[in-house]
Parts: sequence; C-alpha cells; structure tokens
Amino acid sequence: MSAVHVSRSRLYSRNLFGTQYRSGRFDRLRATCIARHESTVHAPLSSGKKLEFQSGKYARFADGSAVASFGETAVLVTAVSKAKSSPTASFLPLTVDYRQKAAAAGRIPTNFLRRELGTSEREILTSRMIDRSLRPLFPEGYFYETQVVCNLLSVDGVNDPEVLSINAASAALAVSDIPWNGPVAAVRMGLIDNEVVVNPTRREMAKSQLNLVVSATLQNLVVMLEASAENVYQQDFLKAIKMGVKECQIIARTVETLRKEAGKPKREYVTLQSGSEELLSAIKLMSENRLRAILRDFSHDKISRDVAISTVRNDVMEKMKAHFPETDTMIISESFNKFFKELFRKLILDEEIRCDGRKLTDIRKISCDVDLYRPLHGSALFQRGQTQVVCTVAFDSPESALKSDPVSILMGGLKAKNFFLHYEFPPYATNETGKVGPGSNAGRRELGHGALAEKGLRPVVPSDYPFTIRLTSEVLESNGSSSMASVCGGSLALMDAGVPISQPAAGVAIGLVSRTNPETQQIEDYRILTDLLGIEDYLGDMDFKLAGTKKGITALQADFKLPGVPLKIIMESVLQASDAKSHILDIMSQTINKPRKDKKDIWPVSEKLQVEAHKRAKFIGLGGANLKKLTAEAGVQITAIDESTYSIFAPNQSAMDEAKEMIEQFMKQEREPELEFGAIYKARIVELKETGALVTLYPTMVPTLLHNSQLDVRKVAHPSALGLEVGQDISIKYFGRDPVSGRMRLSRKVLQSPASAIVKNLNGTPSSS
Repeated sequence: MSAVHVSRSRLYSRNLFGTQYRSGRFDRLRATCIARHESTVHAPLSSGKKLEFQSGKYARFADGSAVASFGETAVLVTAVSKAKSSPTASFLPLTVDYRQKAAAAGRIPTNFLRRELGTSEREILTSRMIDRSLRPLFPEGYFYETQVVCNLLSVDGVNDPEVLSINAASAALAVSDIPWNGPVAAVRMGLIDNEVVVNPTRREMAKSQLNLVVSATLQNLVVMLEASAENVYQQDFLKAIKMGVKECQIIARTVETLRKEAGKPKREYVTLQSGSEELLSAIKLMSENRLRAILRDFSHDKISRDVAISTVRNDVMEKMKAHFPETDTMIISESFNKFFKELFRKLILDEEIRCDGRKLTDIRKISCDVDLYRPLHGSALFQRGQTQVVCTVAFDSPESALKSDPVSILMGGLKAKNFFLHYEFPPYATNETGKVGPGSNAGRRELGHGALAEKGLRPVVPSDYPFTIRLTSEVLESNGSSSMASVCGGSLALMDAGVPISQPAAGVAIGLVSRTNPETQQIEDYRILTDLLGIEDYLGDMDFKLAGTKKGITALQADFKLPGVPLKIIMESVLQASDAKSHILDIMSQTINKPRKDKKDIWPVSEKLQVEAHKRAKFIGLGGANLKKLTAEAGVQITAIDESTYSIFAPNQSAMDEAKEMIEQFMKQEREPELEFGAIYKARIVELKETGALVTLYPTMVPTLLHNSQLDVRKVAHPSALGLEVGQDISIKYFGRDPVSGRMRLSRKVLQSPASAIVKNLNGTPSSS
C-alpha cells in the first residue's frame, strides 16, 4: 500500500449507460469482474479441526469478500471502502455490521412481520468486538468511509459464529485493495475442569469458567481482548491469553496465504496534508511553555484543564492564521493537536509524573456511600476522582427476567437473565448537551460499557436468587473509567440490597503511553498507567479494563490504538490492575463489606402457596379474574411452579399480607365439609345433560357430573330414561377425587342392590336410604 499527497479532484469517466464513475473506482470494479478467481485455504488448528477460508466466489462487487467455515457454521464478510474521503475527516469512519439471521439457523423470526427487525444488543456487542479487532491495523491517516458487513450463511448450533466473523473480516480485508496492515486472527478460550480449551463448542461453553476472546497478529502482538470469567485465578487467565495468542498464529498465517493467492494490490490513497516544519516550529515556540505549565499545574481538574488548553489553542490558532494565511485552518489545528499529544506523552515517559500529579500506579481519591434513599431496595454512590456513579437495585418477580430470542439461545446466549445491568451516560456527565430519556436510545458505547460492568458482577450474584435483579448505573460525572466505577458502585448497591453475593467486586482501567521506533514500529519504551484519566485515554495507546474480586478475575476488556501490543505488556497490565483492584476493594470494605442482614421493610418478599387440584378453579377465578384482582389491588404477582404450587411475589410485606387476606377470602367462599370415602350422600340434581346429571351435595358446591354409566346398572342413554328430574334428590356413593383433574368420583349404580348403609344428608340430619 502507499499513501500519496495528491489533489482531491478526480478524473471521471462515463460508462455506456451515462453513469459517472471515478476512474480509479471503475478500474477496480472492472479488474474485480475480470481477474477475481476462487481460492480456498485451510487452517489446521491444534484441536484437530480445520478452519476454512474461501474467497472469489461470493459478493465479487465488494472491494473484498471472504467466507470462513468452521464445522457447519459459515460466515460471509464483505468490505467496501469509499474512494474519496471527506475533506474535513480526521478519523477513520469504520462501520461494522454483524446480524444474526434466523434463516441461517433454520428458524423463522417470531415477531409480527416474521423478519429481522432492529439490531439486538448481542449483535451490537459482537459488532463492537469485530471493530476493535480491525481498527488498530488501518494505516495512520486513512480516513475513508469503510463498511464491513458480516452475513451469517449457516449456524450449526455447535460452533461459534462471532469469533468466526472476526477471522472472516480479516480475510476479506486482506484480499481487498483496502489499505490494511493485517492479517489479524481470533480465537475463543475456555477453562473446563482447570484445562484451557481452544474454541470450545456451545455445550462446552456452558460448563466453562472462562469466556475469553483473543485477537492477535502474526508478530505475536495482541490487538483485542474480551473476557468474562467465574472468578478465574490470575495465573489461569494469563495462561489462557498466552495459548490464545499462540493459536492465533496458525489462523493468521493461513489468512496471509489466502492474501498471497487471491489478494489484490492495495490502492493508493490521499492523507491529510501535514503542516510544514516552519509551522510546527512556530506552534512549538508559542505553546510549549504554556502547555507544559498547564500539564504541571496539579491543581487543575478536568474542566479547568480543558479550558486552559482550549485558551492556548485558540490563541495559537489566531496567530498562526495571521502568519500562515495560505495554510488551511484544519492543517493548523491538526498540527497543534499533534504537538500537544507528543508533549503530553513525553512528560509521562521522561518524568513519570501525570497531569494530575499522581505517580504511575497511584489511584485517585475514592469515596463511597450506601443506602442513599429509603424507598430504594439498594443504592450506592461511588466516587473516584471526578468519576461519579450512582447505582440502584430494584427487585421484581421471576417473570420479569430478561428473555432471549430463540436464535440468540441457539448461538450460545442465555435463555433468561435474572440479573442485568443498565448503564446510562447522560450528556451532563461531561458538561455537554444532548438527548436524554426514552427517545434517546442507548448507543453502542453505552451498551458496551453496561455489558462489561454486568460481566464483572454476574459471577458473584447467586443464580438461584428468588427475585429478578435490575441494577441501574447512572454516570453523573465522567473523567475516565466509568464502566469500572459501575462495577464498584454496583457491588456496593447489591450488598446494600441484601443480595447474598459471594464476594465484593471492583474494577479499574489501565492505560499505556509508549515510544516506538520510526523504522521498525516496535515499542522501545513505555509506561503503564493505573486508574486512567479521560485525557490519558484519549492521548494514550491502550484502554485496559479489568474487574474481579480478591480471589480472581471476572471480566476484562482491552482496546489498543497501536497495531498490536506485546504479551509482556499485557502480563504487566494484568498484574498492575490486580493490585489496584485489591486496593479499591479495601477502601470499599470500609463502607460495607458484606451483604446487609437487617431486612428493610420496603424489600420485596416471596412465598410459596400450595393449592389442591380441585381448588384451583376457585383460586384462579373465572378467566383468571382472581389473579388479575390480586395484581391490580395488592400489587402482587402469582407464578405457577407446578400443578399445585404457586409462587407469590409482593413488593413488600404489607402487600403480601393484603394478598393473603384476599386469597383467604377467595378460598373461604368454597369452604366445604370433609367428605368421607365410601360414604353415601344425598345429592340434588341441578341439570340434566346428554352425558349425565349435574348434581350438588351441599348448597355452595360447584356442580359435578354424575355420568350416565354411573346412574344405573342398566345402560342409560339419557338421565330422563330413569325418570330423573331437576330438583330431585338421589342417593350416591362418594369414591374420593380424581388425582389428576381433582373432580369428585360419584356413583349411583353401586347402590342399586339393597342398601344397608346410612345415607348422609349434608343439607339436614342423617336419614336411612
């Protein structure tokens, strides 16, 4: 690939139909249609299975396309990049779209239209994971709109399509003419019975203590990490990362082979013109001392520091426009940004002092508070520096659990979640304006941060808890690591709500500032930063988030701006994060160190109720009227556990007491005398039917059917054949209730022989038959 500085104007050619094409784009399309040939390669994995890549057969109008197959799961990924960038672009507008197709799993969507609708949370999280694996390998200065689309062709319900999509995307970009410094490869690692498993199946993942995705390059450099774990020990975690990077080499080499066989030459592209040496020198002369003084003034907070830097920027920009009137304003702005970034990083690398005065491993001041407002089931405030998060816990019935769609379940998702975390990041948290409320919708960033915080806490929450738990984390101030603050605040709120978590959990973000060799692009010097600030995240090379307990690790997410980071730095980051995590847990324990035992009167309650089979109709009511009445008036929810057991959920004890009174009233209406098995009773006929006579033994009884076969020793087609009439009293024998339906078993036929027993009349005194 090559980057050339040329005019942004393009020659145009016109095809036979009069449509204009940029000449470079037209040539590429023509070359694609003529020269593209099919190519297939295989990656022999250490497990003995093969990962297959195919290119040149599908979607040949795309700049690059590839199909990756593993088992019976296949994914088609296409990559297309525009030939012209926006003149004001200063970043890579990369879009990754991963969609779960019901047809690929042999299913039909269950919505009203029976087709795929909006993007699901799982699709968004997978798209983010693919994006984070690809983005660091695009060349610096490539600002052309690029789209990667992952299309599931088939899903066998055994092998993972998500990690397969990363590998297919790598292959699609590798064979395309899009400038990209790949390939990259990805594997999923599990831990089953203390053994690390590479690319476990869906059923194996259900037993795994670890779910780790590793993306790495040919040079053993890590590009992306994503993990959730059941309190996995640090040494097991590091072992899984090392094995994952090693396995990635097999796949990356196979993608490189495919590129050599079927890849197209990389296109030339235009980079944003850089400022002249004279301009850079002038900016440095006018701003270095002022910026250095700001970065060494440790009394600044986020807002005051940003205002001071903005003041210097505006002053320098005005003077540079006057001295270099022929230079574009954007070039001046980017030149200032570049110099400020270099200065910021140089001060950390050379002096090992950060802009807020902390040393490399220092953590900002932490304060915690719980039980903020009485009506809340659980609440906590967590403050770390200028990052402030309020977490609240709400309990509800098991029916409120978050249900997954059938396709997500087939692809390895949970059937239902009784614990979930919702993360909110309103614009005022960073002194900005924007949409809030239901109409704003959670963006990809909010969903990603919420999912990470949920992973960090899920392993410590009991899976058999009788209530559904919704944990809400609202960021009120943000200056770095708000998702890890959500783990800390969420842990405090869960303990305040009395949830019997196994251990408290905490999280921390780790950063990186490095100096690379201009020729080899290898890291020569670096500093790892604990408890990342927002400005350090923006100007640094890494955002490494780790959550866990004192025992082990529960979640990890690592993003890199460099085209790969050595394993040595990854290992050091895990160790540094683990030390910081333990320190934060010690501070949190001073506020609350175990789940609350004293019960709040606003906590919900749940009880089980046994209802005999023959009493279910009265308990439920006609058309469920009684259950609806309980929900509307007492606010409780009734859930059937089995045929005779029901669970009652009430938002508080007073609601439970009210519901019990209502249920007692329902059952009181059906209070009946105890009937004796084998006894003879007087029954009154209330209706004659084709199949028999409806009778009652006492006034409040629900009529029950005395079948024709039990009316007489003779075969009877209709009760009237025996001269029976409505209102007539007859003698019947009681044989208990049917164990399945709960209906009475009655017979008149057995009494046709001379009777010697006493006939009991429940409406009056006993009399002989």
